[in-house]
Amino acid sequence: MKRLVAWLTTGVLLAGLLVTLMLPPAAQAAELRNRADDKRAELNGKVDLNNSSVRRFQSFPGMYPTLAGKIVLGGPYSSVDDVLNLDLTDRQRELFNKYKGSFIITPPEIALNEGFDRINDGQYR
Repeated sequence: MKRLVAWLTTGVLLAGLLVTLMLPPAAQAAELRNRADDKRAELNGKVDLNNSSVRRFQSFPGMYPTLAGKIVLGGPYSSVDDVLNLDLTDRQRELFNKYKGSFIITPPEIALNEGFDRINDGQYR
């Protein structure tokens, strides 16, 4: 009886493995997208001031981490120029104006703004 149960269990496991191998995983993965992927796709290489973490500002010399932190914590914004309403030094205003063309505003997305992920998104060098 034990041998029969062992053979049946082995047969069921092998059949499940074969079925799994025959299904194309790429077809299933192509359909999986989330709101964060869609949001990044609409940015066209610009930094979204309402939905980006502080780390996204590293490519702008002088903005990371102090000015980037002020921008991230000061949102949400309705236009890029709203950042100039923050308490910025003259140097910070100058830096922001220098890179202003690299920023965009989209509606805040809770999936990208909840918790402390905007300050520390867990990416380290």
